[in-house]
Amino acid sequence: MKIAFFYNDETEKSYAEIHLKGHQVDFFPEPLSVESGWTSDAEVLSVFVKSKVGVEEMDAMPNLKYIATRSTGFDHIDVKEAHKRGIVISNVPTYGENTVAELAFALLLSLSRKMYPAYDQVRSTGSFSQENLRGFDLKGKTIGIVGTGHIGRYAVKMAHGFGMNILAFDITRDEDFAKEYGLRYVELDELFSSSDVVTLHVPYNTHTHYLINKGNISSFKKGAYIINTSRGAVVETDALIEGLKDGVIAGAGLDVLEEEGPMFDHMLVLGDDHPNADTLKTLLSNHYLIDHPNVIITPHNAFNTDEAVERILETTLSNIRSFAEGKVENVVELK
Repeated sequence: MKIAFFYNDETEKSYAEIHLKGHQVDFFPEPLSVESGWTSDAEVLSVFVKSKVGVEEMDAMPNLKYIATRSTGFDHIDVKEAHKRGIVISNVPTYGENTVAELAFALLLSLSRKMYPAYDQVRSTGSFSQENLRGFDLKGKTIGIVGTGHIGRYAVKMAHGFGMNILAFDITRDEDFAKEYGLRYVELDELFSSSDVVTLHVPYNTHTHYLINKGNISSFKKGAYIINTSRGAVVETDALIEGLKDGVIAGAGLDVLEEEGPMFDHMLVLGDDHPNADTLKTLLSNHYLIDHPNVIITPHNAFNTDEAVERILETTLSNIRSFAEGKVENVVELK
């Protein structure tokens, strides 16, 4: 079977070379791009979230039968178009349950104990003064966990360990799990208005687009913190900025932003006529977030541990081998 494998680093490439022996594998650095006229007769495509796979990319691969994304999320793939063409898609549903939840709490602890200002003060000035570095305990605070799937359940367990009061929202409720960890399922409006911390653990889709938005940001408990390790567009950037400026939101820990890619190439964007004014507006808004003293931004790094990356690769290559044997695992269904 011929495979086009887009890799992030040499570790991924080496791992795939070892475990896909017997197949014809062409390796390419992420992301997939057809702008240069790239085409492939491969039957299998493996990509990460950096690669958009839509109509043009599928047109460039006329023999494509199977896409193995090395991620849980699949919003970078046109699932409807793939199904229309009979292309099967598999993902990695459970590689980073604890991994992503741990990063969410790392962001929260960094905010609650002012870790970056404290470190920066010692590093830049040598001062060991505690002035303006007083934080707050997690114990006794109320955390609202939006989404209690694989990752959200670990967030619940961690919050329970810190002695927090736990509210949760999910379209599917596990009352036995709720009883075990002392959480209470509520509707979103109650979760927002009652939580000292809101952490997001939902996939990105039409239902979660701008889940936090200008229409509900003012309903948050005054002084709340928002943690987002899911997808950038689950939070409307303008709404978050409005909440920060009004003092409704005290701070935010963000591993994802609406416009992650272009943000870091802003000189090019600002030097040219931008084809999308809304994108530019979001881009500039993100700069406000970067400069805000109570906002911590990390580069979509929640998944990035040795153990999680190995689990991603193991599952992805198992998916590919199973497909080659006439079976399919972890199939993404059209909804």
